[in-house]
Amino acid sequence: MIQLRGGVCRAILAGACLLNLSSGALAAESIRVLLSADVPRLVIHAEGPLWAMDGYGHGRTLRGSVQVSVSDAGFLLNGVHMQTEQLTLDGGTQGLTLTFPRLVRKQTGATMSSGDSGTEISVSGFIHLVRKGKGFQVINRVDFEEYVKGVVPAEVSSTWHPEMLKAQAVAARTYALYQQMLSGAREYDVAATVQDQVYRGKQGVDAGILRAVEETRGLVVTYDGAPIYAAFSSTAAGLTEDAMNVWSKEYPYLKGVECPFDLMSPYYQWKSSFKIDTLEQNLRQQGFPVGTITAMMPLSFSRGGRVAKLRVLHSGGELIIRGEELRKAVGYTIIPSTQFAIESIGRDVVLSGFGAGHAVGMCQWGAKELAELGYPFSTILRYYYPGTELQSMTLTKPPIPPPS
Repeated sequence: MIQLRGGVCRAILAGACLLNLSSGALAAESIRVLLSADVPRLVIHAEGPLWAMDGYGHGRTLRGSVQVSVSDAGFLLNGVHMQTEQLTLDGGTQGLTLTFPRLVRKQTGATMSSGDSGTEISVSGFIHLVRKGKGFQVINRVDFEEYVKGVVPAEVSSTWHPEMLKAQAVAARTYALYQQMLSGAREYDVAATVQDQVYRGKQGVDAGILRAVEETRGLVVTYDGAPIYAAFSSTAAGLTEDAMNVWSKEYPYLKGVECPFDLMSPYYQWKSSFKIDTLEQNLRQQGFPVGTITAMMPLSFSRGGRVAKLRVLHSGGELIIRGEELRKAVGYTIIPSTQFAIESIGRDVVLSGFGAGHAVGMCQWGAKELAELGYPFSTILRYYYPGTELQSMTLTKPPIPPPS
């Protein structure tokens, strides 16, 4: 018989509702964040008692650090077997600290744990583990505003102007609500990486971040009464981009606007290079039938001057790819944006370009400059998301995503 306390009651609620969290009042109060997938093992630390509950409502109390790993039919907690496909852990009001193993890639292409400590993250709320294949997903169910506090300092510097921090908080909250309303039966709403927006739990949360989030609490950007797909990126270096040119999807509020405000960005101008055989290999892994590449040239440009499509000549013929597909194949940090020129092609491809990110929606460095010029966060958001307005997230209706 388990004696219930506040944390356990919350944990039971988490286990019962986690897979159904995309509707109802509970969804608006918390959000499910995928911290990592395919995790073989994990160390979880709590300052006080740690409550662990399986998918059947059975629980136990643990103390200190707990090592979680997979077994043939469930999980091992400090070597003790729990036969369940799902596990919920609650550290109470102090939250939990998670340490993920550092993974290394073998020559065969497989990944394995190095045995060394890797990434550490401290979070509020619960941790939900879901068995998937040979590992498990790690999902943080956390209060919505606590989640926003964890996104803002991971996306921009907390030393930036307060009005820019407010704009970032509202954009992050809006993006998360949009994804949550469309997550359906999925086990999480957003990922904690650039796949959605970066979230690092309690890391970097200071007084400025707390103020920005609290002073915009519950506010989201809407279009026709629904939260928008609040895309943002680092540095536009010119016009921001129409979503249609980047993702082939039509959003009436994601249209290009002039952005001469980000000249001070360290990413305004760049030069980069990569191996041609790396590009060939990565394109093949993504399903493109490509042989030995002999030439590559821009085929068309967007209104903002970015490479929309490229022609790739190779030993097997010709391949047409989008600029964003090239970035994905080579690496988003290696090719910061699609606003580039090809300087030379040999064993290495050398590019020179401007800006960082997809350039759709709010330009973060541009928003910083606008805030420093005296514009409030509401004006900044309306500028980068034309035709929108601010609204309480509790009053919004579900968005209708554009057709794929």
